[in-house]
Amino acid sequence: MPLDFTLNMYEKLCRTILDSGFIAVTVHDYLDLNPSDQQIIILRHDVDRSPQRALQIAKLEQQYGIKSSYYFRTSKSVFNPDIIQRIYQLGHEIGYHYETLAECNGDYDKAISLFSSELAMFRQICPVTTICMHGRPLSKFDNRDIWQKYDFRDYGLIGECYLSIDYHKVLYLSDTGRTWHPNRYNVRDQVTGQSLPELDTTEDLIDYILKGVNKPLCLLTHPNRWTNSSFGWTGEWLFDQFANQVKRLLILLR
Repeated sequence: MPLDFTLNMYEKLCRTILDSGFIAVTVHDYLDLNPSDQQIIILRHDVDRSPQRALQIAKLEQQYGIKSSYYFRTSKSVFNPDIIQRIYQLGHEIGYHYETLAECNGDYDKAISLFSSELAMFRQICPVTTICMHGRPLSKFDNRDIWQKYDFRDYGLIGECYLSIDYHKVLYLSDTGRTWHPNRYNVRDQVTGQSLPELDTTEDLIDYILKGVNKPLCLLTHPNRWTNSSFGWTGEWLFDQFANQVKRLLILLR
């Protein structure tokens, strides 16, 4: 069986999306157009690390005529204006992967001020109309809670991935924890309102799509995890093994 979480496997997933008749859309297009077609896949990428691998995936998708959404953190190793602009120029959506409530230790006023200034940084590079919180599993603060006090629409935004998509109507599947299983290692990247299939590998996901799905899908990947480099793949595998044990402990301590 071929290795999972490689660019080769992601290319197979792209081919499956097209062969199955699904239409891949960005988060912005889904929220703006509100398509009723069941054959819709919202493709979302959270760029937590390695913007270079995000660019590789963006180029691969562009070869297949696929558009998707890339949410970048503002950490120094991730916020790369050149790569952000290049991904945008390939036809993809750029979004802001915010984590300001955790960064500001729960101080809402400081968090919204930081949010505003970081959003402006992105908009100096390209348009940004949607956002997505970063989970920060080791923080006690849930970054999306900032919108209990403020309204993201006041910042010229049309949506937040966890708050603006009706997941009673859209099936949400994530590669969090190096598996497509909905809750095995998932601390915060979760939604409510649906019963999710228990998929493990990308091959399982591909088979699931090919068997036919009667509702739109939202697929989340973390590009740092997907690489053909043996050294890079092994490093990510080791990182995920350690992170998953920490997450397992956090889940047990809930």
